[in-house]
Amino acid sequence: MPLQAGTLNAPTRNGQIRYTMDPRSKIKSLAELKAIVRLLKEAGKTVVFANGCFDLLHVGHVRYLRGARAMGDALVVGVNGDACVKALKGEGRPLQGVDDRAEMIASMTYVDYVLIFDTLTVDGMLDELRPDIHAKGTDYCEENVPERATVLSYGGKVAIAGDPKDHSTRDMIETIVSRFSS
Repeated sequence: MPLQAGTLNAPTRNGQIRYTMDPRSKIKSLAELKAIVRLLKEAGKTVVFANGCFDLLHVGHVRYLRGARAMGDALVVGVNGDACVKALKGEGRPLQGVDDRAEMIASMTYVDYVLIFDTLTVDGMLDELRPDIHAKGTDYCEENVPERATVLSYGGKVAIAGDPKDHSTRDMIETIVSRFSS
């Protein structure tokens, strides 16, 4: 069954996914996602995991997540928590709080579930969820994905999704500041 507009709840035993209209219902805890991923895999579905800060959503993010979803039957997206974004991106970030960023990601029709996390890498989540594929953006290659060893240790695949890295939040911020500063 192809994805429909709306948000997703837990899959049924046969892997079918029930829909509601509130995208926030896609935001799940790690414990909830462990059960959901197990059900999906038992139903023969391919589960893909992607992650990022998604601080100022742009077309590069959209193409990355759409490409990741095309690799499987269900897409789980990890969204970095606020403290993590600050540690990774520096002072003044994030621009938007994690609840808003997670809701925007959850609103995408090709995103099935969202997980908010507060670690610098997703090794722990990958080891718990064991998705079939861990998708990263084109700023990586399969050999330099930080979580590569974790994914390979349980038999998963690392894959690259999206278009060339021609878009960035940092560049968008610089453009906004230069255009609108007095």
